[in-house]
Amino acid sequence: MKVIRTVVTAFVAVLLTLSLTACNPESLNRYRYSCQDPVNWEKAECNPPVCEASGLCTKDLLGNISTDGTTVESGTNE
Repeated sequence: MKVIRTVVTAFVAVLLTLSLTACNPESLNRYRYSCQDPVNWEKAECNPPVCEASGLCTKDLLGNISTDGTTVESGTNE
């Protein structure tokens, strides 16, 4: 009985390991919000006043990175 448990445990461990390595690398190249994607930065839905109600403005989502790719100090992202 102990041998069967060991074999099942090993099989489950191998199965879980394989399932984790099978993650699609393409899914890593997506953005959580469309306004984080540089392609959408100029769209009206990513710029005030349209985006202010939802809080999905590019300036809010990027944090301390400006839309030209430079890093800005905190509080100066206006």
